[in-house]
This record gives sequence, structure tokens and C-alpha cells, in this order.
Amino acid sequence: MKLYKIYIAAFLVLVGTGCKKDFLDVNTNPNALPTATPAYVLANAINTSASSLVGVNETGMFWSGHWTQSNGYIISTTLFQYNFTNGDFNYWDGTYDNLYDYQYVIDNAKDAGQDFAKGPAKIMQAFNYQKLVDLYGNIPFSEALKGVNKLAPKFDDQKAVYEGLISLLDAGIADVKANAIPSAFTASDVLFKGSSSNWIKFANSLKLRILMRQSRVSGRDAYIIAELNKTIAEGSGFLTSADAGVNPGYTPSAGQINPFYDTYGYSETGARRANNNWPRFTEFTVNTLKNTGDTVRMKRLMYAAGNEDGANPGVSLKPEINSNYVGVPFGSSSGFLPAVTSAPGPSVLIKGAYNKPFIILTAAEVQLNMAEAKQRYGASVNLTGTAQSYFEAGVKESYRTLGATASDAARLLSSGVDLVDFTASTDKLKAIAYQKWLALANFNGLEAWSEYRKNGFPLTPQSKNYVTDARRPVRLYYPGSELGSNGANVNAQGTIDPLSTRIFWDVD
Repeated sequence: MKLYKIYIAAFLVLVGTGCKKDFLDVNTNPNALPTATPAYVLANAINTSASSLVGVNETGMFWSGHWTQSNGYIISTTLFQYNFTNGDFNYWDGTYDNLYDYQYVIDNAKDAGQDFAKGPAKIMQAFNYQKLVDLYGNIPFSEALKGVNKLAPKFDDQKAVYEGLISLLDAGIADVKANAIPSAFTASDVLFKGSSSNWIKFANSLKLRILMRQSRVSGRDAYIIAELNKTIAEGSGFLTSADAGVNPGYTPSAGQINPFYDTYGYSETGARRANNNWPRFTEFTVNTLKNTGDTVRMKRLMYAAGNEDGANPGVSLKPEINSNYVGVPFGSSSGFLPAVTSAPGPSVLIKGAYNKPFIILTAAEVQLNMAEAKQRYGASVNLTGTAQSYFEAGVKESYRTLGATASDAARLLSSGVDLVDFTASTDKLKAIAYQKWLALANFNGLEAWSEYRKNGFPLTPQSKNYVTDARRPVRLYYPGSELGSNGANVNAQGTIDPLSTRIFWDVD
């Protein structure tokens, strides 16, 4: 964790990345210290929360079994031989920096006359803290973000942090209800454009995610049911028909386009990025979609081998027939070059579509979490629908997000195929887990990996480059930067083995 934070300087450095000038520029006098108002910092902090997901979602997409790499690159030993140290995959420092930005907003909103910024800041803090728990387990929470007043914050038990996030989200909801975002500042809300109702639904949806992530932990049912019913009783509902997408006003300028598009697709001028040859869908994912008859989603998730036709954006260069969709065995180091395998497709990458929102939570995930809650707890949770109705709504929402139609989804849902037709599925919880895992593909790799760790399903193949045993990564090391600055508290967490030291909700 960073031991200090200069908010204004950090803000001035960050505003140039992917942010719209009309609401993030500040006029500066070179002879005077500029002031960063909470609303400006909030806008940039939300944008940073989204852009910082690119790296961790890539890792999650690989370890969830959705993506692997093409053989146009030397095989990544960190990803596919699980040969990494505390110098790799450092998502800690940037996330705590981002949390400090939100704390600045919370601490300064009242004095600036911008109390409306506090609620969204608390909700986004909870969003980021959950990410840290799901990657690292125990983390600084109760003593975090205190700067020089607590240079070596203690680590809190991860289950206690999860419970603390529910309280933090409740506080955020209360602040949103008490302080609507004025119309003059709606542009500062790069997530919901000033919609208080959507902020509350987002917070409730995060609570649902946090609670259902613990659903396989022994002894947690009573707590989960009680908190779910409190959330339902609040009355605002969940984000069930619209995705949460960040868009600060992406423009075709360097550093100001959708960060996923920028990383894996094209530059602001339309030049294909070298990384466009890097991720490829796994053979497991491609074959599973074909075997379940889910080829409509397949053709939205990925391009046919040969990738996108640059002269016909959004369409594959080769005919879009099943045989032209080719996956790569997970971790394979030869035989699968970029030109003959399937890359992320039109749901996320279309040449020229640099300004799509960066999705941080899908309505499909929310609906499928509701399906799981109803299937596990039945009448004990006060949801008015059935597990089947939420399951089917989740699949339809997945189709919508991918750019397909509800009628395409309806054909799948009545196909009689296990895992895709709820009635025909022999294990309803496995069907829900599979659909949730699939709905997260391309959009949220961390959540896909977390769901995979939680459920151990679907049964994706082990990496071709890791032949030692059947183990997979279940967490990350604490980064070396935190060991250097807060070593006593890091060492107090005991010996960490990323192949066996599980997060508390990962029971098997």
C-alpha cells in the first residue's frame, strides 16, 4: 500500500487518460497551486477504476479457462506454467491508489459543497475492496487509507472485510438518497450520468455479488439470507436490464479511447494493435459452445479464424460458419498461430467503435446471481421470481449485451440441452454456474475466475504448460512493494502458496 498520496498532483497526471476535456480539464495558473474539487476527482477515480480492470481481467480470462494465448508470442510462463512471484500481477498498489482518490472525495465533499459525491465514492470503494479480497485474501481495511496517521495498517480478516463492505454499501446508499447529483455535475458521473436510482441498484447488485460469492461457505446461510432480504426490502431493486458501463466521453485521441479497444483492438487512428494477436479463445470454450448449440453467442464472443475483416468492421474475414471458429488448447505453446485461431469478437472489438462503454457489471451476472439465490434458498429469500425465471432472464441479458436477440436466446432455452435449458439441466446450480461463467466472458475476467474458483465448474482443462500436478492458481502473492513498506503485517499472514492458499469463499 502506498504510504502517502498527493491527491491534486495525482489527479492532474491522470486526467489526461481517457477523460473528456469539458468536465475534467482544470485551468491552472503556473504561479498558484490548483484545486481538485471532489466532483472532478470522482470522475477521474471512476474512470481509473474501469481502466485498471484491463490487466486483472486479462489474468482472470486466462485462469477462468476462457482465453489462452496464440502462438504468435513466446508462451507466458507466469500465466501458463504458474511460475510467478511477488513481483508479478501487482494489482494492489494501483487499487489502493484508486481507493485513496475516493477517500479524498469522501473527506472533502462537505467542505466543497459537493455532498452528492460521497455516496458514489463509498460504493466504488466497496467495488475495489472486493477486488482486493478476491485476489489477496486478508487486506488492510479498518486501518487503511489513513496516510501518515497509520503508516503500517493491520490486515483484516477477509470474511470480516466482506461484511464491512455490506455496511459500506449501505452507507453509500444512504448518502445517495440524501444527496442527489445536481444537473450541473451529471457529467462528473461517468458511470450513471447522475442517476441516483441506478447508483442504488448498482450498490444492491454489488451486495448481491458479495453475498452469493459466499454461498458455499459452511455456516453462512443465515447471514446471507438475512442480508439478501434487507437488500430486497430496501426496495430499489437491482441492475437487471442494463449494464453498468463507464464512459467518460471517449474520443479518438491517444489515451482517450475505450481501454479494452486500445489494448486488444486498435489505436485511435484505427491501426491494429500488436496485442490483437495475443488473446485467443480456448478450445474448451469453443467446443462447449458448439456442443450446446450456443453458436449465436460464439459468433458474438469471437471472430472466425482470420479475425475481423478490416474493410467490413464487425464481420469475420472468413465465412461465419462453425468450422471456422477455432480454439487453442489452454497453455499450448505451438501449432496455433493468430491467423488460424479465434480472437475476441464483435461484442467487444469492432474497428472504429472506440467509444463503447467499458462494462464493469452486466445485468446477466445480476440475474444469474438472483437465480442462484432462489435456487439455493427458495422461499427463504423474498425474491418474487423463480430460479428458472431469473436463469432465463440472465441468458437473455447475456445475449443482449453481446449484441444478439432475445429470440435467439429463447431457442437455446427450450433446446432440451443440459446447462442451457433450465428444465433439462440435471444439476440446476451447475447450470447457473456455467451460464454465469459464460456471461462474464470478454467483459469481466476477474469475476469469471472468481466464479470458477468458487464453484470448480465448468471443468476446464489444465494448462498444457503445467504438468506437475492438477493444481491451479487460487490467489496471488502479496506484492513485494507491500512487503517492503508494511512487512510485519504482511508476514503475519503466514506462508502464502498461490496454488493452495485459498480465499475464504473457495471451499474446494
